Amino acid sequence: MTTHHPHRAAHRAAHIRTRLSHPVIDSDGHWIEFEPAALDYLRQIGGERIVERYQRVANQFGNKKWARMSPAERRERRMLQPAWWGVPTKNTRDRATAMLPKLLYERLDELGLDFAVLYPTSGALFAPFLRDEEVRRAACRAFNMYTADQFRGLGDRLAPAAVIPMHTPQEAIEELEFAVKTLGFKAAMFASLQRRPVPAVATAHPEASRYAIWHDTLGLDSEHDYDPVWAKCVELGIPPTFHSASSGIGLRTSISNFVYNHIGHFAQAGEAVCKALFLGGVTRRFPQLRCAFLEGGVGWACSLYSDLISHWKKRNPEALEAVNPANLDGNLLVELVRRYGSRAYVEKIEQLPAAASAGLPTDRPEELDDFARCGITRPEDIYDLFVPHFYFGCEADDPINAWAFNRQVNPFGARLNAIFGSDIGHFDVPDMTQVLVEAYEGVEDGILTEEDFRDFVFANPVRFWTGMNPRFFVGTAVETQVQQLLAASGHASAAAAL
Repeated sequence: MTTHHPHRAAHRAAHIRTRLSHPVIDSDGHWIEFEPAALDYLRQIGGERIVERYQRVANQFGNKKWARMSPAERRERRMLQPAWWGVPTKNTRDRATAMLPKLLYERLDELGLDFAVLYPTSGALFAPFLRDEEVRRAACRAFNMYTADQFRGLGDRLAPAAVIPMHTPQEAIEELEFAVKTLGFKAAMFASLQRRPVPAVATAHPEASRYAIWHDTLGLDSEHDYDPVWAKCVELGIPPTFHSASSGIGLRTSISNFVYNHIGHFAQAGEAVCKALFLGGVTRRFPQLRCAFLEGGVGWACSLYSDLISHWKKRNPEALEAVNPANLDGNLLVELVRRYGSRAYVEKIEQLPAAASAGLPTDRPEELDDFARCGITRPEDIYDLFVPHFYFGCEADDPINAWAFNRQVNPFGARLNAIFGSDIGHFDVPDMTQVLVEAYEGVEDGILTEEDFRDFVFANPVRFWTGMNPRFFVGTAVETQVQQLLAASGHASAAAAL
């Protein structure tokens, strides 16, 4: 995408907004907490003792720990290169805007935004993943209280997201209820990819358990049954959003290159959880549930959606008969090898039946149908259980956003639910006035239609946020346009709730 001069970009953003017949909703902006102020809330909850324990962990986290090591120590310990220089600085006004919700509120028209959902930074990426349960729960509670106070009185155009720890369903439900019922949040980020020790290693070698971990994706093979959390989300009208990092996992573990670790890591984290929720049957059991996977784009989702369909066609119970070892005609195989096999084959032909099916008759899972939990009986079921339930946060300058709207490529003519997420406040956006300009370049470059763009920045976000809470936009600056959209698209009950 083109780089713009800041003043021209600001003018262009306002100009583009005036040309549009619909509002622009940002479903994934970021704000940066002022930690000294946030720590006052932590003191209220747990006293100085909890603050000290929190700071002790924070000083061992990411950059601070990495910076204290020599290059040789980093290599020896395989300490990955963490994020660095991650927020705007040269553009000081944007840096202040990321810290000060009132300043962001004042600048929304300049940015071409009508309404924005804002996610925390430290509260999202650090607090819900602390190993110490007492500190983790206190930190999440403190950040949520702090956030609620900072955004108070700005709800007609800004909605902050609470942070929900997910180490156990119980702590998730308790914090979710507090955030919604006591603090008034209507958006929430749920911590995914919970890091858990491998039990066998933890038992035999406790000192090594922190290194032998697995990542809980919440929907398949999880440590806990998270259905009570999804039920609570439905009850409270909170659509789960996920924003977890996978940098440092698997192949994203460079000790010297942040870009290597960063590229694709949100997408990989989103795919892992989305795939687990789908194959775990969560959308089958909770038809009202809507989930969003943020900041990873939509390309991975288009690929996953297609792959699920193609895998079901080859791996459903009926199709598996094509690879069932019991169906192998051993006599025919021997006959064909005698006729066409090389001398090396024919000389050992007596070993052929055993070699051709070695281990296969007994090496089978307890459940042959990997799609059993979601009850797929035809490929169209995958469309029904995937497309309406999942939404995908896409940044403005990503040309792959167009894939979501391509009915000719996506199976069953699907248009996946890409939603605009600016990521303002982080290094991805050196100038906040460019986000709408860059998003609209998809239209100017001919890869998005005006209808696609309307869905991207308005209709899809409305469907997501009102899908579980029809009153999400009541009292906001976009309430009237949202009501008109819902009425026109046949969502009469949701429009009536406004």
